[in-house]
This record gives sequence, C-alpha cells and structure tokens, in this order.
Amino acid sequence: MILVDNSKQCSAILRFIAQPALESCPEPVRQVFDASRFSEFHTFWDGVMNIWVGLGDEETLTLTHVKSAAAIGAKMMRQLKQHEYQIEASGIIDLYGIDSVYDLCTGIELGLMLREQTELERLEAELPVDFILGSCHFTDGYDIYDRAYYAGKTEKEAYFRYLESTLERIRVFDCFDSLAHLDCILRYGPEKNRNFRPEDYMDIIDEILKVLIEKGKALECNTAGYKYGLGHPNPHEAILKRYHELGGELLTIGSDAHRPEEVGKEFARAAEILKDCGFRYYTVYRERKPVFLKP
Repeated sequence: MILVDNSKQCSAILRFIAQPALESCPEPVRQVFDASRFSEFHTFWDGVMNIWVGLGDEETLTLTHVKSAAAIGAKMMRQLKQHEYQIEASGIIDLYGIDSVYDLCTGIELGLMLREQTELERLEAELPVDFILGSCHFTDGYDIYDRAYYAGKTEKEAYFRYLESTLERIRVFDCFDSLAHLDCILRYGPEKNRNFRPEDYMDIIDEILKVLIEKGKALECNTAGYKYGLGHPNPHEAILKRYHELGGELLTIGSDAHRPEEVGKEFARAAEILKDCGFRYYTVYRERKPVFLKP
C-alpha cells in the first residue's frame, strides 16, 4: 500500500472507504456513494477536491484489492489534473497493520519514436513525475501488434529488426529512466515465443544492455509475459541474467497493468526470478533518481 505524506496541505484528498466505514462519510456523500468495491465518486467543498474510492465489504478485502483501488484513485487524480494530493486511509492502516507512510510516486510511459524526439524531450523537461518508462512499440512504421509488420519476414528477421530499432532509439534518447519490456515483440509474433531462443539474438541484446548500462538507464522486468501466455517475464530470464553479468544494477519491476486487478500481478514470482539471476535489489525512482529496495 502506498500513501502520500499528509503533513502538508493539498488541494485534493483521495479517500478509501470500506462499507463499514461509510457511516463516517458526510451525509451528501452517503446519499450517492455506496462504497462498493472500486466504485468512484468525487465532489468539491471547502476549496478541496475529494475523491472517494470504495473498497467494498471489509471481510473479503485483500491487499490486492487495496492496490487496485489505489491505482483507480491515482488515475482519477490525473484525469482531474490534481498533481498534489493527500490520501486518507486510516481504516486501511488499521486493517493491515501498516505503520508507516510512504511517498506516492508518479510516472509515465513514453513511446520512444524517433520522429517525436523534439516533443519527447520537451515532455521530459515539463512532466512533474518521479519516473519515466521508455518503450518501443513501433518498428519501420508498423505497430508490432500489426500482422502487416511480419509479412514477408522470417520470424528471426522480424524479431531482430525490432531489437535493432530498439538499439537505435536508446542510443538517441535520454528522456527515460528504464527501458520497458525489452522483448515484448514475443507477445505479438505469429508464433509468439514458441521458437524463441535468447542466445540466437544475444549479440544485439548485449549491445542494448551495454548501452543502458553506459547511459545509466534501468532495465524493466515486466511480469505481463505471464498474462500473455509466454511463461516468462519480459525480458526472458536469460536476458535479465545477462544484464546482471554485464554489470547492470538498475532494474525496475512492472506489471503492465491495463486493469486494476492486474496491478502488481506476479511480483512475488518476479522477486524469486531476480534473486536467481543474481540481483539483490530492485529500483524505484523518486524525482527521477534511483532508490534501491530489497525484493
């Protein structure tokens, strides 16, 4: 569970409410908000924006539900352009025995497209975020999700060209902190990873990893590979291990959650994988600076 520092006054408050605590809400809120799980409501009074996220029945509430609710609340704050806010979650603290308060970190994913270099550099300078994830989804004008990208290519040609274009981009761009899901093309290729052997591509993968290390950029371990049926994270364990062998230390973890219930999915498995690969720490970013944490 992530909580912001409530010691300073902000113009917005994010409130998590389980149904038993609904009686503590102001009467106007109780009339329109039932605190069912992941329900949302926002209102404005006394000069403060209040966003309410329901947690549902306390008896069936899990920490995973709490994390998903936090993601929903953060998304609402972004939509309402509230960049600084407090979180009221005393009931959650009591429920889970959480006795410390942490900074709520903010981040964004930027697609590293060469034709957008000027715009991306402008965004990096202006975005008030703690962390920027850089990703590569397009190659030679095609989204790697698009079957047209694979037409007329062998699998190795398609995958190699994607890695080659990734290398081109990270050599040019400095507007990111961590490189996202390095081999995510395996999610979309016609045969996915059925024929994929990391060693067949390790020469160019080594070049990518060396550039990241030289530029002080992190590599992401993205657990969504399991969601896509690959049976591995992105990148593959062999690539994570190679990154460590080459001296890579900055490693972030992401779940690529597109739905609240996917937030943090397979993180426990990722922790074991990283230990097996030799990592003793993973990295989070605060004010664009790396902070090392034990898995």
